[in-house]
Amino acid sequence: MPVANAYDGDENIKSIPVEFKIHGNGNLHGDGFAMWLTKQRATQGPVFGSTDNFEGLGIFFDTYKNNRPGTSFPYVMAMMGDGQTSYDQAHDGKANELAGCSVNLQYKSEDSWTNCFTLTAPETNIAIPSVAYLGFSGETGELSDNHDIVSVKSQNLYSVGPSSRSSRGPSADSGRVKKTKKRKGSWSGFLFKTVLFFVAVAGCYVGFTMYRNKQRYSRF
Repeated sequence: MPVANAYDGDENIKSIPVEFKIHGNGNLHGDGFAMWLTKQRATQGPVFGSTDNFEGLGIFFDTYKNNRPGTSFPYVMAMMGDGQTSYDQAHDGKANELAGCSVNLQYKSEDSWTNCFTLTAPETNIAIPSVAYLGFSGETGELSDNHDIVSVKSQNLYSVGPSSRSSRGPSADSGRVKKTKKRKGSWSGFLFKTVLFFVAVAGCYVGFTMYRNKQRYSRF
């Protein structure tokens, strides 16, 4: 089921850091999830769980390759919807793609950023609605994924004065938006750390008891 929230596109230039997790069992997964910035509130539909023929920006995180030769998956792509053009389901969005990249999984360089693509309004057909809905949706079919949206933040890149709501964001002097701090660990990691803590406490208690007994016997 899609989830969305209203967003005022006229406030200022925005940065929207999103922390997410895609996971599942087995070796085959599908189909992926999408991030939306659209004129209409998202409703359930055939495009990564949301409606087709949308008006606005869709960013698709496709985890299953259907029919797109020469492209490695998982794949991330952007589509600008005009309210009339349908998503190219047969070729994993190839006909609609503004830009995209294959995803390279990283296991060691945590909290590092890798640029997937860059779009600028004069050169590409980008027209974000002045008032839009920011939302997320996911889709599974014969295969399945778990799509977890861990955190979403909307930040202003530049401050335009104390009277504006957008002044709460980072200033232009910073040169970049602060990274979203990732959540580390899991329930298994938390349980392991808890057990390790109690083992350490028990070890300290046993060591202290042995030391106290040794000191007691050394007096005689």
